[in-house]
Amino acid sequence: MTAKRNVILILAPHTDDAEFGMGATIARFIDEGHDVYCAAFSACRQSVHPSFPDDILITEVRAAAAVLGIQEDHLFLYDYPVRTFNFRRQELLDDIIRLRENIRPDYVFMPSVNDIHQDHYTLAQEGVRAFKFSSLLCYELPWNNFSFQTSCFYEVDAAQLQRKIDAVACYRSQQHRPYASADFIRSLAVTRGVQTGAPLAECFEVVRLVNRLF
Repeated sequence: MTAKRNVILILAPHTDDAEFGMGATIARFIDEGHDVYCAAFSACRQSVHPSFPDDILITEVRAAAAVLGIQEDHLFLYDYPVRTFNFRRQELLDDIIRLRENIRPDYVFMPSVNDIHQDHYTLAQEGVRAFKFSSLLCYELPWNNFSFQTSCFYEVDAAQLQRKIDAVACYRSQQHRPYASADFIRSLAVTRGVQTGAPLAECFEVVRLVNRLF
């Protein structure tokens, strides 16, 4: 990524995927002054535990975005039913194209094109269709990635990693997930840091990089 101020769009199938996949890197981008947008396509109302309101993830994603520093008007929330993206491809693609035209991002981040979750996989496919002329990278969700090319790394500092941990902690409804553990989040960042000779990092799969003249 160049030193100029970039416009960055993160596509998240569900409200917590951006934080899990690249929360520390989001914090770094914001610290560096980049313009960060995030679009989450499902609040998973159909799978929220009955002990929580069915819209709890909407409250939680807004709190998590604030922790990372994403501006309120840079967060886009859609209401696709969970595990139905593959039945609504054209509608999904239309929404992504509207984001492309309105935001005109320099870089787009999304789940891996090899992610085994049906919503993640579908969003990644439609993301490639919409942004085939753009710089496109995939964030890591190891529990869904049987195959992941660690072809790009962003080093992060301890404060940025802590913001990721704090953002994930905003998802009270998801704390039963083993990958919501602060120890797991920290250990993965240490592992990726070891691969780059840095204390901490997050890794990404490069689909395409486009360096424009202007």
